[in-house]
Amino acid sequence: MRPCVIFNPAAKGEKAERFRRQLDAIGATCALKKTAAPGDARRLAAEAVREGFELIIAAGGDGTINEVLNGIGDAPDGFTRVCLGVLPLGTVNVFARELGIPLAVEKAWAVIRRGRETRIDLPCVEFSASGVQQRRHFAQLAGAGLDARAIERVSWSHKKRIGPLAYVVAGLKVLAGKLPQIGVSTGANRAEGELILIGNGRRYGGNYKIFPQADLRDGLLDVCVFPRAGWLTLARCGLSLLASGKVPAGVVQRLQAETFILSSESPAPFELDGELIGHLPATFSIECGRLRVLAPPQRCRVKRQ
Repeated sequence: MRPCVIFNPAAKGEKAERFRRQLDAIGATCALKKTAAPGDARRLAAEAVREGFELIIAAGGDGTINEVLNGIGDAPDGFTRVCLGVLPLGTVNVFARELGIPLAVEKAWAVIRRGRETRIDLPCVEFSASGVQQRRHFAQLAGAGLDARAIERVSWSHKKRIGPLAYVVAGLKVLAGKLPQIGVSTGANRAEGELILIGNGRRYGGNYKIFPQADLRDGLLDVCVFPRAGWLTLARCGLSLLASGKVPAGVVQRLQAETFILSSESPAPFELDGELIGHLPATFSIECGRLRVLAPPQRCRVKRQ
């Protein structure tokens, strides 16, 4: 089947440059759709589904993947008709890392050409924006509280200059202000915290396995609730992550659920796959095995640790 590649021709960075050098060869076997503004990848993905493409490749970071994913979902039976491919050109590329997709453009393209399809769970969130009910899918992770506030503060130029450290710097700036208290309700359980992280897979922010029990195919979302997200908590977590790659058990409460609600009495933004989306309250849920995606064969089964 002839794939459709969706990419940003103005993307910066070494990987994006290498990708552009291969465009002539790629264009001979694929349809190319270029984005020009935020939201274009979603529109172009929906357009590609309507045009009959059965493989849509997101060439970009986790934000681009999120837009393409939602564009596929905008088309009738999109997730049934279409398989997702990933060329990781972003800063962090959490979803690609989770699936074991190589970060080198040439190797990632080889994964796509081999065409090994697997099915993973597909999370979504429902919320209200300007009085209109919205529904958005996400691939890997979501968050509210400190991390969403940090994403608000990150500038594009800073992110391109120092990479993932830009989020750390922004997070430290956010700590100077007051964070909203966010409630998590699964029906059977309830917790509150200043930082809520939600994982479909194990990783957050690159190689950090914040959700060690998460599984892309278990029909559950993993929730980490940090009651406090101050300097002391971040210092403890940072040292532990550097030493062992794990979050200290004493600073986090863990939940698993098919569906849950996040709410806050104060205005609180939330993010999906590293992009700001809206404000709480929001209801999160997951569809088991809904997303078709190309991945290396050695990662077609995600093992628990």
